[in-house]
Amino acid sequence: MDEQERANQAAIARKRQAELAARGVRVVSVTWVDNSGVTRVKAVPIDRLDHAAQWGIGASPVFDSFLFNDFVITGRHAPGAVGDLRLHPDLDRITVLAAQPGWAWAPADRYDQEGVAHPLDQRTLARTATAKLAEAGFTARAAFEVEWAISEPGEEFRPAVSGPAYGHARLVARSDYLRDIVAALADQHVSVDQIHPEYAAGQFEISVAAGDPVFAADSTVLVRETIRAVSAHHDLRVSFAPKVLADGVGNGGHVHLSLWRNERNLFANGDGPCGLTREAAEFTGGILRRLPALLAVGAPSAGSCLRLVPSHWAGAFVAWGPENREAALRLVTGPAGSRSWAANLEVKCFDQSANPYLAMAGLIFAGLSGMDEQAELPDPVDVDPATLSEEERAKRGITALPGSLTEAADAFLADKRLCAGFGLPLATTIADLRRAEAEHFADASPEEIASAQRWVY
Repeated sequence: MDEQERANQAAIARKRQAELAARGVRVVSVTWVDNSGVTRVKAVPIDRLDHAAQWGIGASPVFDSFLFNDFVITGRHAPGAVGDLRLHPDLDRITVLAAQPGWAWAPADRYDQEGVAHPLDQRTLARTATAKLAEAGFTARAAFEVEWAISEPGEEFRPAVSGPAYGHARLVARSDYLRDIVAALADQHVSVDQIHPEYAAGQFEISVAAGDPVFAADSTVLVRETIRAVSAHHDLRVSFAPKVLADGVGNGGHVHLSLWRNERNLFANGDGPCGLTREAAEFTGGILRRLPALLAVGAPSAGSCLRLVPSHWAGAFVAWGPENREAALRLVTGPAGSRSWAANLEVKCFDQSANPYLAMAGLIFAGLSGMDEQAELPDPVDVDPATLSEEERAKRGITALPGSLTEAADAFLADKRLCAGFGLPLATTIADLRRAEAEHFADASPEEIASAQRWVY
């Protein structure tokens, strides 16, 4: 960021200041998501937005080494207490917050004091991956599903709604609450595709329209924090944790992703398996073969390991298949007549303890690697892999996903292409954090893990 760019950002910010002030905004929250998936924030009064845009907001690089519980590990590439970074709000994404009167929000890009992008900045990484995709001649459209559970106030989880899974009774009981969420998101220009009760106790799900990968990651942060704010207005506690109760079905953070070229969806009307084009098949193959490594960024918490249970629609096996909700990669074909725009890949093994920027970057780098390698997809799986014998799974090349954070970290660091995409400092820091969390919970019971992370996410 040079002197001219700083001046341009300040000029844009001053214009936005007047617009925001006219809408009653007094404070802007500027967020980033750390490597443990926790959304962090600093905020500035509206009359300081131009200064923040030009010079950034000071923040320690120590956040790169934060565990979920705010404990700081000794990172090989994160300097801890020494040094300073600058948070620069993305002025194009500033949003007036409907559920927090007087507040606006913007995601941050992190720079060093010389104006150079921080090498461990996750949002910059997602932007870099998207640019690599464009250099190869492709674009992507992506969206995150958001699942959450609501509780009565208190430290224990007490479902704040009863009724059958997916039951209309549950919707009726909390219709005002769900209406307020949809209304707040609409006011914030977030296009909601659907909202409904989910399977677990007190659980709901919302899906929003797809956009480019960085936009999708930004949007999932905005959606979650909007749900959190609306929940507070309704005197509810909300959890996005992958395991709210140790013996319950967890919250997923499924990613929907499609590959496009020249306005054509490459996941439809192709000559490959299940209608995939060659490029989409190779892209999917690259993701499939790297799923164990991708868990280090897509299912990165101890609670994630508890969630990946076979026959729970969590995608616990390295497998793919059309409309197979037990495969880690579900090919969503869409109904006849819509496939040219609706077909996409759903990554079911990811959850919301993931940093969404790291998750998007990992999927793109994995997919691009598959295209470079001309990866071949195995035969699609049309059954729950758990119903197959071990011998049959071995014959079909179906393996279980890693059951520990250490295994995922080892797989991540062993993948040279992913590490090259992320850069060694960030890749090593991610692996160090996963191993540290695994050590932290080495002797913990599932109940202790769920309790420790319930209100973090």
